[in-house]
Amino acid sequence: MILNRPISILLFFISLVAVASAQQRPVSKNEVINIIKKVNNYWQNTHTQPTSASWDEAAYHTGNIEAYKITGMEAYRKYSEEWAANNQWKGAKSDDTSKWKYTYGETDDYVLFGDWQVCFQVYCDLYKLAPDNMKIARALQVMEYQMSTPNKDYWWWVDGLYMVMPVMTKLYKITQNPLYLEKLYDYFVYADSLMFDSEAKLYYRDARYVFPPHKTINGKKDFWARGDGWVFAGLARIINDLPKNYKHKALFISRFKQLAQSIINCQQKEGYWTRSLIDPQQAPGYETSGTAFFTFGLLWGINNGYLKDKKYTSSALKGWNYLTRVALQPSGKIGYVQPIGDKAIAGQVLNENSTSNFGVGAFLLAASEMVKFAK
Repeated sequence: MILNRPISILLFFISLVAVASAQQRPVSKNEVINIIKKVNNYWQNTHTQPTSASWDEAAYHTGNIEAYKITGMEAYRKYSEEWAANNQWKGAKSDDTSKWKYTYGETDDYVLFGDWQVCFQVYCDLYKLAPDNMKIARALQVMEYQMSTPNKDYWWWVDGLYMVMPVMTKLYKITQNPLYLEKLYDYFVYADSLMFDSEAKLYYRDARYVFPPHKTINGKKDFWARGDGWVFAGLARIINDLPKNYKHKALFISRFKQLAQSIINCQQKEGYWTRSLIDPQQAPGYETSGTAFFTFGLLWGINNGYLKDKKYTSSALKGWNYLTRVALQPSGKIGYVQPIGDKAIAGQVLNENSTSNFGVGAFLLAASEMVKFAK
């Protein structure tokens, strides 16, 4: 045992040097594009049939569209186009507005629930690529009805900020209707007042998880990584679509920068983020979906001049290193994705086969932004 100890120590330091070298190694655009193709081809080849317009499927397609824009692979655009057509370019399909709801639900009456609106982002993107009013008719119908109501509490869970904020800005850019920006602010302010912790500069998943009524196993505030990933990525996807003279633009930029600082403070040395951000013991170990959203947001902030300090670049590269050296499997599968849920679950175990559509979408977002960053 004594003789083996120096060897163990040597191997430990060699591994640290290897990780550090990987993080410092320049990343080439072609290398990243090849990774995108490997991951997305694997997903599409193993998921050949169009699926529903639910949030998890639509979140994958938000990443697939970015992969298409980067690679120009027509198969990727066609994959999303066939999915949209299969869903009649709709989310939840009820036409009876008297029954439309926005609490949690998975049936066709939940038209106003953001989980059934994220698909509109993809429809807008497909419209921009090949304009046809049919592609956005339902999105316009639903969102204009929603904006005609006095309600402001549509985004009561943090996921909803990713699901719907970009819908508002994309439809604004298409229609130039200023009401989209007015309601974007109203809905965001409500969500912010409900879930943003002004001390930690992070978001709770929803009102059920606000401290102190809810605590981690160690009595700490419980910020769910994927939840904060949703809002961080959502902000990254809207800021450049806001007009320069938009009076509330500074609020969205401020929240983005505050989140970025808090997020990098929670990163593990191996590059990933644990499922409960400030209490790693709540659900320790690798997790890919939150890490991918954070890596995407950091890279976007760097690429667009909002995150200029080198500490953000260091954090983003560590995140990318985890995504490509741990999460990415030889087959192209993305592993260590926490399943559908709403919190960091104590005792939940993830492995290299733990994958999901939205996790792949998040990876594709990060990879597409890495192409723009790469030298």
